[in-house]
Amino acid sequence: MAENNQNRRYPQNLQGVLQLAVEAGSAAEGPTPVEPMSEERKTWLREALAEVCKGPMDEVEQMKQCLAVLCKEGMSESEREGEEERDEEEDEDERESAFEMLSELCENLDNARDLMILGGLELCLSKYLCHVQSGLRWRAAQLIASCAQNMPQVQEHLLSMEALPKLLQLTDSDPHPTVRVKALYAVSCLVREQETGLQAFLSHDGFSVLMRGMQSENEKVRTKSAFLLLNLLTSHPEQKDTVVSMGMVQQLVSVLRTPHSPFHEHVLGALCCLVEDCPQGLKDCMNPALGLEELLRQRARELQGKEESQEELDFCDRLRVMCFRGQQSDDNGMDR
Repeated sequence: MAENNQNRRYPQNLQGVLQLAVEAGSAAEGPTPVEPMSEERKTWLREALAEVCKGPMDEVEQMKQCLAVLCKEGMSESEREGEEERDEEEDEDERESAFEMLSELCENLDNARDLMILGGLELCLSKYLCHVQSGLRWRAAQLIASCAQNMPQVQEHLLSMEALPKLLQLTDSDPHPTVRVKALYAVSCLVREQETGLQAFLSHDGFSVLMRGMQSENEKVRTKSAFLLLNLLTSHPEQKDTVVSMGMVQQLVSVLRTPHSPFHEHVLGALCCLVEDCPQGLKDCMNPALGLEELLRQRARELQGKEESQEELDFCDRLRVMCFRGQQSDDNGMDR
């Protein structure tokens, strides 16, 4: 029996480990003398457990490989001569895939911090937010957003590198709508619940960017702009006077007069914020020249009975009560 143990060949993979465990369990059913573990067995066990726990390629190594792809320089003019166009397309596809993998990996907060340490965020800012290919610009913005979300350390790092003005510029003027949407997402991740980010946002006239965003032809840009405005006004009521002084009430009412869209719910919510505890906002809304009272009545009639629009209808009613209390009529029973 002892000779058999000495000649036993230890398994080299997980299947062998499991088989050995089964055999050990079977043997344990009978009386077994307790013997000290040999050094050979200890060494094998340590190596087997290390192999089992190692799993796939370390995620930091994966990020390093992705960064190596993104750091590659494009072909020179001489190299490009005679090359097929598909080679350039393959290179762009490879970089886009690298960005997508990094964004997925950096949903893990530890990986986001590691990417910052590896210099990946500097690479996004210096090379890819201004890249000629829109597919690389928006993926760089998306990666920045993934890393910044809920990570104060990464947010501070990005703000110190002046990421916010670059992202605001993309939000405001990039010709590709997806770039604008992803840049605005990254802006949101840098300024929401982040005091330093909010101050940088104010210093670069961020509210004007949101105002123009709500007038964009792109539905997603309009929606995200209105949502971020509502969020900031809710979280930072001290900014109401600043926003009202910009003529935001008049701009928001103008947006409400455009063909109806689901993002109008956020616009009405923002107007409610600008009226509460803000005398100038209330005065602006009540200005007869703005025609807000009739607009709200008309919108309430359109939304009545539509379950999916109940929150928007509630904002309409709330705004009418705050601004035009005592001026309401029994307009077909709509006033409640």
